[in-house]
Amino acid sequence: MADRIKLIIALLIVAAGIAGFYVYAEVSLLFRVLGLLVLILFAVGIGMTTAVGKTSWKFLQDARTEVRKVVWPTRKETSQTTLLIMMSVIVVGILLWGLDSLLLWAVENLTGQGS
Repeated sequence: MADRIKLIIALLIVAAGIAGFYVYAEVSLLFRVLGLLVLILFAVGIGMTTAVGKTSWKFLQDARTEVRKVVWPTRKETSQTTLLIMMSVIVVGILLWGLDSLLLWAVENLTGQGS
């Protein structure tokens, strides 16, 4: 129950920050954005004290660890793969254009619309 109350308070803080952003339209945009960011960070801090927040933080840490394990391709591998894909798309496009033209010719002749 305490976690729900904390999450509701965090949501109310964010909602108040958004409302304040528009209510104080005459104030400089920089100050409004900074105020909104401070309130969002405060709300996130409150949310992080809940079970959902702790679980989310653990998930983000695990995701970061997994991303570090990824073997990223080199620049050369990326360029070669990109060129291969581009050539494949061009070849398939030409084949589909040819098939479409052939089917159009066949339908025109079958329906008597061909010249």
